[in-house]
Amino acid sequence: MIGVVGGGQLAMLLVEAGKKRDVDVVVQTSSKNDPAAKKTKQVVLHNPTDVEGTELLAEKARLITFENEWVDIPSLLSLQNNGVSFVPRLQSIRPLINKITQRELLNSLDIPCPEWLPIPLEKSSAIEIPSDWGFPLMAKAAKGGYDGKGTKIIKNLKQLQEFLLIETEEQWMLEKWITFDKELSIVSSRDSKGIIRSLPIVETYQSKQVCDWVLAPADINHDVDLMVRNIVSSLLAELDYVGVIAIEFFYGSEGLLVNEIAPRTHNSGHFSIDACSSSQFDQQICITSGINVPSPEMLVNGALMANLLGLQSSYPITLSQRLDDLRGIPGLNVHWYEKEEEKEGRKLGHVTYLLNSKDALSRKKEALDVLKAIRSIWPTS
Repeated sequence: MIGVVGGGQLAMLLVEAGKKRDVDVVVQTSSKNDPAAKKTKQVVLHNPTDVEGTELLAEKARLITFENEWVDIPSLLSLQNNGVSFVPRLQSIRPLINKITQRELLNSLDIPCPEWLPIPLEKSSAIEIPSDWGFPLMAKAAKGGYDGKGTKIIKNLKQLQEFLLIETEEQWMLEKWITFDKELSIVSSRDSKGIIRSLPIVETYQSKQVCDWVLAPADINHDVDLMVRNIVSSLLAELDYVGVIAIEFFYGSEGLLVNEIAPRTHNSGHFSIDACSSSQFDQQICITSGINVPSPEMLVNGALMANLLGLQSSYPITLSQRLDDLRGIPGLNVHWYEKEEEKEGRKLGHVTYLLNSKDALSRKKEALDVLKAIRSIWPTS
């Protein structure tokens, strides 16, 4: 049996992957109505950030993994010291749970990333913006950001001055605006023997700073592919990382730049459930439970994944009708997270379509045709 800290859709998909391997999964989450709690009979009803809850989880499962990176490492160290195995290990996660320490790690390894500056918590401290940055700028919260939350586009000096005056207990950083041609992502795993396995590199497409859809594999040249994989190898070796990790990139005139690192399964890897011999969730289940880890081979020429986000309450077509209409598209795989309430912008599910075209140009056209049909039924929020 393994434990998962968290009860959202990533935990739910881990539970489903565990069932295929006859691995029981117990989840720590605050509600019986959370997606993962609905899929497993074993739930520790505590907020995922509650260390006492994780202590109760450890009584049921000595092998524990995480749904997200909001981890209180100092509080969990005593559990690790008492024989609980966290996957990934706490010391491997430590530099990754904060975007500032992520960037410091990347800089120390000479791995290219956007230029950035920490914003001092003390409002009296001055901050000097390099003259070649210009506007707009991107501001990011060091912790807790997801799905567009914890980010702010700053368009001019006035907005910057107003932003710097906002009282906050959280640390933020400023980032030089990057103009790019593609946003790329790779989901990789590293097992306890140090063997790295990767899903195909994908191209991601955003809407309002939230992932809208994903195309696998990405249309990139061999040199870019090799550089992505070299960065993965360098990071995982430096961290002595065991588990699944996702790395997002910008690619364009400034070259290949690491945008963010997520020490867990990731939205950009959801296509693997239907398109690969071993999904990202299967990889995490196998690594955590000590099962031999298979290679996650792509079984088809390509795949499209599109997110289903909650729409405005005034949207005229009911949720159940939208789902029925999606299921009427031949070849479309619908993954529904069974969340209790449709809130605008909330991730409620995703769909995957397996692509037949062999060349990248035809594959993208095929994906866009299917995406048009999906969005005619379920538009972006």
